[in-house]
Amino acid sequence: MGYQLRSARFLAQDALRSLLCEGCTAVDCTAGNGHDTCFLAELCGSTGHVYAFDIQEDALASAAALLQREGLSDRVTLIHDGHQNVLRYLSDPVDAVMFNLGWLPGGDKSVTTLWETTRTAVSDAMTLLKKGGVMTVCVYPGHREGNVERENLGDLLSSLRPQEYNVLHSVFANAGPGAPECWIVQKQ
Repeated sequence: MGYQLRSARFLAQDALRSLLCEGCTAVDCTAGNGHDTCFLAELCGSTGHVYAFDIQEDALASAAALLQREGLSDRVTLIHDGHQNVLRYLSDPVDAVMFNLGWLPGGDKSVTTLWETTRTAVSDAMTLLKKGGVMTVCVYPGHREGNVERENLGDLLSSLRPQEYNVLHSVFANAGPGAPECWIVQKQ
């Protein structure tokens, strides 16, 4: 079968798959278990680089192990810090930024991303994008913090000037309340 409309996360990957190539620079603002980090590292190739942030040591250890298994460790810098501090580590323009909000799959569900830090991270990440660069944000309503992030993220991104950013919001209309949603933002 050809194209499959699968999930918010796969929509985000599809957008970045079309953009990233050998030599690109990307940021994974929520490294988690490392699946998106590996995805980005593969696309950026051996001459590109990925910076991946997470506040949980367990997440970074899982990401490091996966990167090692896949032979991608040399393409990635893992950063044990919150994504709201992205500008402490990066100042050069990047091609792509990826967020997968919520909690660490298989981890402690009481540790989630929070709107206060996500707002700063998303706003700062947009300033890092090159012209034509893309930021994806997958948000997971259905739990208290996820609902707060979804609502506020919608307000923030829908208020962006169309002369500066194009913003697409994808919702699976028949998935019911609490289904993941994907935002794709491209700098003009």
